[in-house]
Amino acid sequence: MEKDIEFLEKVSELFLENGAKSLTMDDIARELKISKKTLYQMYKNKESLLEEVLAYNLEIVISKMRNLDETIENAVERMLARDKGMVRASETNNSLMLRQLIKYYPQIFNKHMLYFSEKLSEILIHNIERGRKQGLYREDFDAHLYSKLFFQLTMTYDNSPFLDTTNISRTQYHQESLNLYMNAITSEAGKEVMKKIKQNKS
Repeated sequence: MEKDIEFLEKVSELFLENGAKSLTMDDIARELKISKKTLYQMYKNKESLLEEVLAYNLEIVISKMRNLDETIENAVERMLARDKGMVRASETNNSLMLRQLIKYYPQIFNKHMLYFSEKLSEILIHNIERGRKQGLYREDFDAHLYSKLFFQLTMTYDNSPFLDTTNISRTQYHQESLNLYMNAITSEAGKEVMKKIKQNKS
């Protein structure tokens, strides 16, 4: 199992460095010092390998988010928590791999983004339920719909025709998206928690 994880991590790095389309099975076999025959015994084609790499990386992100959800009791604090792994995952969105994935493998990309949206939605809904019990979130909104709206908003940085990414960085966009979402769902008590967190950071 450890060997499988090490293999997927190395292949993930190769895809990130070279792009989903540019990287070939020949390149992978050469870089990992295995024969092409062995590689094709493991995966029938590059698409099946790419799918497993994406699934592996999504599970890491989802696991980190679930862990934060369980270890930080206050629902507002959990949403505003900064996690290095999540930041890194966000930054790799602006990679050659993602651009080529959208252009050349849209079905694979859409399949995995749909899966990610479902898992993220579950985590956000759990957070909303906890925040409502704590009196930090409003009761008068649809938790499922708002979780989807938040995902939609955060995923539009790369492909929105209305956003000039030369004037706003990815980090700033994601921070403002989170602020918009949090201001929309928090009660007055929740807004006070947000204010204290921002004061402590400054």
